[in-house]
Amino acid sequence: MAFKQVSSPHAHGAQNTAKVMQLVVWATIPGLIALTWHFGWGSFINVILASITAVVSEALILKMRRRPVGFYLGDYSAVVTAVLLGLALPPLCPWWVVVVGTLFSVVIAKQLFGGLGYNPFNPAMVGYVVVLISFPIEMTTWVAPLALLPDGITHPDFLESLKLVFFSTSPMDGVTGATPLDSFKHAAGLTVDQIYQQDSLFSQAMFAGVGWEWVNLGFLVGGIVLLGSRVFTWHGPVAMLVTLALMSLIFWDSGSSQSPGSPLMHLFSGASMMGAFFILTDPVSSAVSNRGRLIYGALIGILVYIIRAWGNYPDAVAFAILLANFTAPFIDNYTLPRTYGHTDRRKATERLEDK
Repeated sequence: MAFKQVSSPHAHGAQNTAKVMQLVVWATIPGLIALTWHFGWGSFINVILASITAVVSEALILKMRRRPVGFYLGDYSAVVTAVLLGLALPPLCPWWVVVVGTLFSVVIAKQLFGGLGYNPFNPAMVGYVVVLISFPIEMTTWVAPLALLPDGITHPDFLESLKLVFFSTSPMDGVTGATPLDSFKHAAGLTVDQIYQQDSLFSQAMFAGVGWEWVNLGFLVGGIVLLGSRVFTWHGPVAMLVTLALMSLIFWDSGSSQSPGSPLMHLFSGASMMGAFFILTDPVSSAVSNRGRLIYGALIGILVYIIRAWGNYPDAVAFAILLANFTAPFIDNYTLPRTYGHTDRRKATERLEDK
Protein backbone atom coordinates (compact mmCIF):
# COMPACT_ATOMS: atom_id res chain seq x y z
CA MET A 1 0.00 0.00 0.00
CA ALA A 2 1.51 3.29 -1.05
CA PHE A 3 1.39 6.38 1.12
CA LYS A 4 1.41 9.88 -0.26
CA GLN A 5 3.62 12.28 1.64
CA VAL A 6 1.88 15.57 2.43
CA SER A 7 2.74 18.62 4.44
CA SER A 8 1.55 19.03 8.00
CA PRO A 9 -1.79 20.85 8.18
CA HIS A 10 -0.30 23.61 10.33
CA ALA A 11 2.72 24.26 8.13
CA HIS A 12 2.56 27.47 6.11
CA GLY A 13 4.84 30.11 4.63
CA ALA A 14 4.92 33.01 7.07
CA GLN A 15 5.76 36.52 5.99
CA ASN A 16 9.28 37.46 7.02
CA THR A 17 9.95 40.35 9.34
CA ALA A 18 11.12 42.75 6.64
CA LYS A 19 7.97 42.31 4.54
CA VAL A 20 5.73 42.79 7.57
CA MET A 21 7.60 45.92 8.64
CA GLN A 22 7.44 47.37 5.14
CA LEU A 23 3.70 46.73 5.04
CA VAL A 24 3.28 48.52 8.37
CA VAL A 25 5.12 51.55 7.00
CA TRP A 26 2.96 51.59 3.86
CA ALA A 27 -0.19 51.30 5.99
CA THR A 28 0.68 54.52 7.84
CA ILE A 29 0.52 56.54 4.61
CA PRO A 30 -3.24 57.37 4.77
CA GLY A 31 -2.75 58.79 8.28
CA LEU A 32 0.38 60.69 7.20
CA ILE A 33 -1.46 62.18 4.21
CA ALA A 34 -4.28 63.35 6.49
CA LEU A 35 -1.78 64.85 8.94
CA THR A 36 0.05 66.66 6.15
CA TRP A 37 -3.16 67.96 4.57
CA HIS A 38 -4.67 69.29 7.78
CA PHE A 39 -1.54 70.25 9.77
CA GLY A 40 1.15 70.99 7.21
CA TRP A 41 4.53 69.43 6.42
CA GLY A 42 5.66 69.03 10.05
CA SER A 43 4.73 65.36 10.48
CA PHE A 44 6.39 64.42 7.19
CA ILE A 45 9.59 66.16 8.31
CA ASN A 46 9.35 64.38 11.68
CA VAL A 47 9.15 61.00 9.96
CA ILE A 48 12.13 61.66 7.67
CA LEU A 49 14.32 63.08 10.45
CA ALA A 50 13.39 60.27 12.87
CA SER A 51 14.06 57.61 10.21
CA ILE A 52 17.54 58.98 9.44
CA THR A 53 18.35 59.21 13.15
CA ALA A 54 17.06 55.69 13.82
CA VAL A 55 19.01 54.05 10.99
CA VAL A 56 22.28 55.84 11.81
CA SER A 57 22.04 55.24 15.57
CA GLU A 58 21.09 51.58 15.16
CA ALA A 59 23.94 51.05 12.71
CA LEU A 60 26.42 52.55 15.18
CA ILE A 61 25.14 50.43 18.06
CA LEU A 62 25.23 47.28 15.93
CA LYS A 63 28.79 48.12 14.92
CA MET A 64 29.74 48.54 18.59
CA ARG A 65 28.09 45.20 19.41
CA ARG A 66 29.90 43.56 16.48
CA ARG A 67 26.67 42.53 14.84
CA PRO A 68 26.11 42.40 11.05
CA VAL A 69 24.75 45.89 10.34
CA GLY A 70 23.13 45.15 7.00
CA PHE A 71 21.37 42.04 8.28
CA TYR A 72 19.72 43.74 11.26
CA LEU A 73 18.92 47.01 9.48
CA GLY A 74 17.30 44.93 6.77
CA ASP A 75 14.39 43.98 9.02
CA TYR A 76 13.14 47.62 8.87
CA SER A 77 12.19 47.56 12.56
CA ALA A 78 14.18 50.75 13.21
CA VAL A 79 12.33 52.52 10.41
CA VAL A 80 8.94 51.40 11.77
CA THR A 81 9.84 52.71 15.23
CA ALA A 82 10.96 56.02 13.71
CA VAL A 83 7.85 56.40 11.56
CA LEU A 84 5.49 55.75 14.48
CA LEU A 85 7.37 58.17 16.73
CA GLY A 86 7.48 60.83 14.00
CA LEU A 87 3.72 60.53 13.46
CA ALA A 88 3.06 60.83 17.20
CA LEU A 89 5.17 63.97 17.70
CA PRO A 90 3.65 67.44 17.15
CA PRO A 91 4.18 68.87 13.66
CA LEU A 92 6.92 71.52 13.49
CA CYS A 93 8.41 70.51 16.82
CA PRO A 94 12.14 71.37 17.07
CA TRP A 95 14.54 68.95 15.38
CA TRP A 96 16.31 68.10 18.62
CA VAL A 97 13.05 66.82 20.15
CA VAL A 98 12.75 64.34 17.28
CA VAL A 99 16.40 63.30 17.58
CA VAL A 100 16.32 62.86 21.37
CA GLY A 101 13.07 60.86 21.20
CA THR A 102 14.41 58.63 18.43
CA LEU A 103 17.70 57.98 20.24
CA PHE A 104 15.85 56.90 23.37
CA SER A 105 13.55 54.69 21.29
CA VAL A 106 16.31 52.90 19.38
CA VAL A 107 19.34 52.98 21.69
CA ILE A 108 17.75 52.69 25.14
CA ALA A 109 14.35 51.02 24.64
CA LYS A 110 15.46 48.61 21.92
CA GLN A 111 19.21 47.96 21.61
CA LEU A 112 19.97 48.20 25.33
CA PHE A 113 17.72 45.17 25.86
CA GLY A 114 19.30 43.20 23.02
CA GLY A 115 17.49 44.39 19.91
CA LEU A 116 14.30 43.34 18.16
CA GLY A 117 12.45 40.63 20.05
CA TYR A 118 13.91 41.43 23.47
CA ASN A 119 12.45 44.85 24.27
CA PRO A 120 9.81 44.66 27.05
CA PHE A 121 8.35 48.08 26.18
CA ASN A 122 7.22 49.59 22.91
CA PRO A 123 10.28 51.58 21.74
CA ALA A 124 8.37 54.36 19.99
CA MET A 125 6.23 55.04 23.05
CA VAL A 126 9.29 55.07 25.33
CA GLY A 127 10.83 57.80 23.20
CA TYR A 128 7.56 59.70 23.08
CA VAL A 129 7.06 59.67 26.85
CA VAL A 130 10.68 60.69 27.49
CA VAL A 131 10.36 63.84 25.36
CA LEU A 132 6.83 64.54 26.62
CA ILE A 133 8.05 64.63 30.21
CA SER A 134 11.33 66.38 29.37
CA PHE A 135 10.02 69.04 26.97
CA PRO A 136 6.37 69.70 27.88
CA ILE A 137 6.10 73.05 26.09
CA GLU A 138 7.41 71.75 22.76
CA MET A 139 5.32 68.58 23.07
CA THR A 140 2.06 70.40 23.78
CA THR A 141 2.40 73.02 21.03
CA TRP A 142 0.34 71.61 18.19
CA VAL A 143 -0.24 73.17 14.80
CA ALA A 144 -3.82 74.33 14.26
CA PRO A 145 -5.77 72.49 11.53
CA LEU A 146 -5.96 74.19 8.15
CA ALA A 147 -9.70 74.85 8.42
CA LEU A 148 -9.23 76.97 11.56
CA LEU A 149 -6.36 79.20 10.42
CA PRO A 150 -7.21 82.92 10.26
CA ASP A 151 -8.02 84.44 6.87
CA GLY A 152 -4.91 85.02 4.82
CA ILE A 153 -2.78 82.57 6.82
CA THR A 154 -1.84 79.11 5.62
CA HIS A 155 0.54 76.49 6.87
CA PRO A 156 4.21 77.09 6.00
CA ASP A 157 5.39 75.46 2.79
CA PHE A 158 7.97 72.68 2.89
CA LEU A 159 11.07 74.89 2.87
CA GLU A 160 9.65 77.28 5.45
CA SER A 161 8.65 74.31 7.60
CA LEU A 162 12.25 73.07 7.47
CA LYS A 163 13.46 76.49 8.63
CA LEU A 164 11.00 76.43 11.53
CA VAL A 165 12.05 72.93 12.55
CA PHE A 166 15.80 73.56 12.43
CA PHE A 167 16.20 77.26 13.21
CA SER A 168 13.10 78.63 14.96
CA THR A 169 13.08 79.08 18.75
CA SER A 170 9.36 79.88 19.09
CA PRO A 171 6.15 78.66 17.43
CA MET A 172 4.78 80.61 14.50
CA ASP A 173 2.08 83.09 15.54
CA GLY A 174 -1.42 82.23 14.42
CA VAL A 175 -0.54 78.68 13.39
CA THR A 176 -0.55 76.84 16.73
CA GLY A 177 -3.60 75.79 18.75
CA ALA A 178 -5.03 73.28 21.21
CA THR A 179 -5.97 69.72 20.30
CA PRO A 180 -9.62 68.59 20.68
CA LEU A 181 -8.84 66.46 23.73
CA ASP A 182 -6.88 69.27 25.37
CA SER A 183 -9.54 71.85 24.54
CA PHE A 184 -12.30 69.62 25.89
CA LYS A 185 -10.37 68.82 29.06
CA HIS A 186 -9.90 72.48 29.98
CA ALA A 187 -13.43 73.64 29.15
CA ALA A 188 -14.43 73.73 32.82
CA GLY A 189 -18.06 74.50 33.65
CA LEU A 190 -19.36 74.06 30.09
CA THR A 191 -21.73 71.35 28.97
CA VAL A 192 -20.83 69.23 25.97
CA ASP A 193 -23.34 71.09 23.79
CA GLN A 194 -21.85 74.43 24.82
CA ILE A 195 -18.33 73.21 24.02
CA TYR A 196 -19.44 72.00 20.61
CA GLN A 197 -21.15 75.33 19.89
CA GLN A 198 -18.43 77.67 21.17
CA ASP A 199 -15.23 75.84 20.21
CA SER A 200 -14.54 75.92 16.46
CA LEU A 201 -12.55 72.69 16.80
CA PHE A 202 -15.89 70.95 17.30
CA SER A 203 -18.43 73.29 15.70
CA GLN A 204 -16.76 72.92 12.30
CA ALA A 205 -16.18 69.18 12.65
CA MET A 206 -18.46 66.34 11.64
CA PHE A 207 -18.25 64.17 14.74
CA ALA A 208 -14.93 64.61 16.61
CA GLY A 209 -12.43 67.42 15.98
CA VAL A 210 -11.49 69.35 12.85
CA GLY A 211 -8.66 67.53 11.09
CA TRP A 212 -8.29 64.94 13.82
CA GLU A 213 -11.27 62.90 12.72
CA TRP A 214 -9.70 62.53 9.26
CA VAL A 215 -6.33 61.61 10.73
CA ASN A 216 -7.93 58.86 12.78
CA LEU A 217 -9.93 57.67 9.78
CA GLY A 218 -6.65 57.46 7.86
CA PHE A 219 -5.07 55.26 10.51
CA LEU A 220 -8.27 53.20 10.65
CA VAL A 221 -7.98 52.53 6.91
CA GLY A 222 -4.33 51.54 7.35
CA GLY A 223 -5.24 49.30 10.27
CA ILE A 224 -7.93 47.53 8.24
CA VAL A 225 -5.34 46.90 5.50
CA LEU A 226 -3.02 45.30 8.07
CA LEU A 227 -5.89 43.22 9.46
CA GLY A 228 -6.77 42.04 5.96
CA SER A 229 -3.12 41.15 5.39
CA ARG A 230 -3.10 39.13 8.63
CA VAL A 231 -0.20 41.06 10.08
CA PHE A 232 -2.00 40.82 13.42
CA THR A 233 -5.33 39.54 14.72
CA TRP A 234 -8.38 41.67 15.52
CA HIS A 235 -8.44 40.87 19.23
CA GLY A 236 -6.21 43.65 20.63
CA PRO A 237 -7.41 46.61 18.52
CA VAL A 238 -11.09 45.73 18.78
CA ALA A 239 -10.84 45.12 22.54
CA MET A 240 -9.19 48.52 23.06
CA LEU A 241 -11.63 50.49 20.89
CA VAL A 242 -14.75 48.75 22.22
CA THR A 243 -13.62 49.23 25.82
CA LEU A 244 -12.77 52.89 25.20
CA ALA A 245 -16.20 53.42 23.63
CA LEU A 246 -17.98 51.60 26.48
CA MET A 247 -16.13 53.60 29.14
CA SER A 248 -16.99 56.89 27.47
CA LEU A 249 -20.61 55.75 27.06
CA ILE A 250 -20.89 54.76 30.74
CA PHE A 251 -19.55 58.13 31.90
CA TRP A 252 -21.24 60.16 29.14
CA ASP A 253 -23.55 61.68 31.78
CA SER A 254 -25.92 63.06 29.12
CA GLY A 255 -23.36 65.70 28.21
CA SER A 256 -23.27 67.62 31.48
CA SER A 257 -20.38 69.89 32.50
CA GLN A 258 -18.83 66.87 34.25
CA SER A 259 -18.92 64.65 31.16
CA PRO A 260 -15.49 63.61 29.83
CA GLY A 261 -16.83 63.45 26.27
CA SER A 262 -18.70 61.25 23.82
CA PRO A 263 -17.55 57.88 22.45
CA LEU A 264 -17.04 59.34 18.97
CA MET A 265 -14.78 62.07 20.32
CA HIS A 266 -12.61 59.58 22.19
CA LEU A 267 -12.43 57.17 19.25
CA PHE A 268 -11.58 59.76 16.59
CA SER A 269 -9.44 62.27 18.49
CA GLY A 270 -5.81 62.07 19.55
CA ALA A 271 -3.90 58.88 18.80
CA SER A 272 -6.77 56.42 19.36
CA MET A 273 -6.72 54.66 15.98
CA MET A 274 -2.96 54.86 15.60
CA GLY A 275 -2.55 53.39 19.08
CA ALA A 276 -5.05 50.61 18.45
CA PHE A 277 -3.69 49.40 15.10
CA PHE A 278 -0.02 50.43 15.02
CA ILE A 279 1.24 50.62 18.63
CA LEU A 280 -0.82 48.14 20.66
CA THR A 281 -0.20 45.40 18.07
CA ASP A 282 3.58 45.32 18.59
CA PRO A 283 4.14 41.54 18.79
CA VAL A 284 7.13 41.82 21.14
CA SER A 285 5.73 43.94 23.96
CA SER A 286 2.07 42.77 23.87
CA ALA A 287 0.32 39.58 24.92
CA VAL A 288 0.80 36.52 22.70
CA SER A 289 -2.46 34.52 22.85
CA ASN A 290 -5.82 35.67 21.50
CA ARG A 291 -7.35 35.57 24.96
CA GLY A 292 -4.41 37.51 26.28
CA ARG A 293 -4.75 40.12 23.51
CA LEU A 294 -8.39 40.66 24.40
CA ILE A 295 -7.45 41.34 28.03
CA TYR A 296 -4.43 43.42 27.00
CA GLY A 297 -6.45 45.57 24.58
CA ALA A 298 -9.29 46.06 27.05
CA LEU A 299 -6.82 47.12 29.74
CA ILE A 300 -5.35 49.74 27.42
CA GLY A 301 -8.82 51.05 26.57
CA ILE A 302 -9.63 51.44 30.27
CA LEU A 303 -6.30 53.13 31.02
CA VAL A 304 -6.64 55.55 28.09
CA TYR A 305 -10.04 56.65 29.29
CA ILE A 306 -9.06 56.95 32.95
CA ILE A 307 -6.01 59.11 32.15
CA ARG A 308 -7.94 61.23 29.65
CA ALA A 309 -10.91 61.78 31.92
CA TRP A 310 -9.25 62.20 35.31
CA GLY A 311 -5.49 62.42 34.70
CA ASN A 312 -3.21 65.25 33.63
CA TYR A 313 -2.50 64.13 30.06
CA PRO A 314 -5.24 64.70 27.45
CA ASP A 315 -4.31 61.86 25.08
CA ALA A 316 -2.82 59.11 27.29
CA VAL A 317 -2.30 56.43 24.63
CA ALA A 318 1.47 56.26 25.16
CA PHE A 319 1.20 56.00 28.95
CA ALA A 320 -1.59 53.41 28.73
CA ILE A 321 0.41 51.19 26.37
CA LEU A 322 3.60 51.38 28.45
CA LEU A 323 1.65 50.53 31.61
CA ALA A 324 0.05 47.59 29.79
CA ASN A 325 3.52 46.44 28.64
CA PHE A 326 4.27 45.85 32.33
CA THR A 327 1.31 43.48 32.57
CA ALA A 328 1.86 41.54 29.33
CA PRO A 329 4.06 38.80 30.91
CA PHE A 330 1.52 38.36 33.72
CA ILE A 331 -1.34 38.13 31.21
CA ASP A 332 0.62 35.59 29.16
CA ASN A 333 1.22 33.49 32.26
CA TYR A 334 -2.50 32.85 32.67
CA THR A 335 -3.73 32.88 29.07
CA LEU A 336 -1.40 30.54 27.21
CA PRO A 337 -3.35 28.39 24.72
CA ARG A 338 -3.78 24.68 25.33
CA THR A 339 -0.75 22.70 24.17
CA TYR A 340 -1.52 20.20 21.42
CA GLY A 341 -2.24 16.80 22.97
CA HIS A 342 -3.20 18.21 26.38
CA THR A 343 -6.67 18.84 27.76
CA ASP A 344 -5.84 21.75 30.09
CA ARG A 345 -4.17 25.07 29.54
CA ARG A 346 -0.88 25.59 31.30
CA LYS A 347 0.80 28.58 32.88
CA ALA A 348 3.96 30.05 31.42
CA THR A 349 5.80 29.11 34.60
CA GLU A 350 4.92 25.42 34.22
CA ARG A 351 6.96 22.91 32.27
CA LEU A 352 5.29 20.70 29.71
CA GLU A 353 6.53 17.55 31.46
CA ASP A 354 4.76 18.66 34.66
CA LYS A 355 1.34 18.36 32.99
